[in-house]
Amino acid sequence: MQQQQFEQMKNGDGFIAALDQSGGSTPKALALYGISEDEYSNKDEMFDLVHEMRKRIITSPAFDSEHILGAILFEQTMDRKIEGLYTGDYLAEKKGVVPFLKVDKGLAEESNGVQMMKPIHDLDETLKRANERNIFGTKMRSVIKEANPEGIKAVVDQQFEIGKQIIEASLVPIIEPEVDINSPEKEKCEDILKAEIRGHLDQLSQNDLVMLKLTIPTVANTYKELIDHPNVVRVVALSGGYPTDEANEKLTENEGLIASFSRALTQDLNVNQTDDAFNDTLQQAVDSIYRASIT
Repeated sequence: MQQQQFEQMKNGDGFIAALDQSGGSTPKALALYGISEDEYSNKDEMFDLVHEMRKRIITSPAFDSEHILGAILFEQTMDRKIEGLYTGDYLAEKKGVVPFLKVDKGLAEESNGVQMMKPIHDLDETLKRANERNIFGTKMRSVIKEANPEGIKAVVDQQFEIGKQIIEASLVPIIEPEVDINSPEKEKCEDILKAEIRGHLDQLSQNDLVMLKLTIPTVANTYKELIDHPNVVRVVALSGGYPTDEANEKLTENEGLIASFSRALTQDLNVNQTDDAFNDTLQQAVDSIYRASIT
């Protein structure tokens, strides 16, 4: 763990940009960007296009460390280059932005009201490469849809079990048990989730540090005790499908919670925009999310 990057993540003002759409979500991200599925014929072409989109975002003057603390990358993005540097190195050296890596392999089928992570068979190798690419931390996502105590416990148990493996590799895990914003039991899910997370945090040793990525809660400041926990570097919020304005408004109600937005950051960007229009649009999104994160 690099101490300067740790201090930046722990105490800096700003938010984390989530640029980690994987194979399953990339077509949607490209479609939102103005590239339809009939414009590429295979996965290689698809990933080339999404890398160009991410490169355009990262190299934009609007993407700067004054507003953005970190960026979460897809594995292929980590292994690709921007202006001759691996993406993580470009973020750290040229932008002053802390690089993270999405390490999960997607979601399993729903059971007990949740979707756990699929097995991550190559995690050790991935973590080794992440260290070689100077990545600071990782991210992995599960989804909670119902207030099923057994299901939520299983999600959190899995997240922390893998999180400890990531800590042992000298990386900081972002633990992301997302609560579906459309769940009719969202508030109840969040109460159960908070208790499960707190239980695991209290069992960590002093030097075991994690981050949490959580859905913006129904009741403001639900997660304040997690934000203040000594083993937690930072708690960040996913936009969860909320439009930017709504996500920002909800975020401002939660003291100490900062954004880690994906769609809410990029929803108004388009491949056909001029560079000036693209940069201006991105700057507006960055400014609004930054203000919501420091309020």
